[in-house]
Amino acid sequence: MATQVTVTVTATTTATANAQRGSSFLQIAIALQTLTIFLQAVSAGLLLTSSYGETLHSAGARVMYGASMLYVLAAVLAWKPGGGSPRPVWHASGFLVLASAQVVLGIAHVPSVHLPLGVLMFGLSLLALARR
Repeated sequence: MATQVTVTVTATTTATANAQRGSSFLQIAIALQTLTIFLQAVSAGLLLTSSYGETLHSAGARVMYGASMLYVLAAVLAWKPGGGSPRPVWHASGFLVLASAQVVLGIAHVPSVHLPLGVLMFGLSLLALARR
């Protein structure tokens, strides 16, 4: 009986530690995504004022898209082991869809939708970061 209680306590402690680790990774992923979206706004300004702005904005788009994929991965890793709510996975997947739309709109040169969507993404990412 005493062995059974020890195993249960150890399993609970391990699950709690894994959940905290997953939550920290998720918070880092959201912060990274928020930072990359902000840097995209900065590089968009440089796009209008300098010769190297287009290169920075193009490279930044790839990094931002990668950060969105990392956010999805972190959300899945935080959800699956701990058995928590799948809501962060849905939020992260939504961001990946928005990032995909941003890439398509940027390549198609549709700034009338690309710019407001970028502002929306930054605001939503800040909100997600503040909620963590």
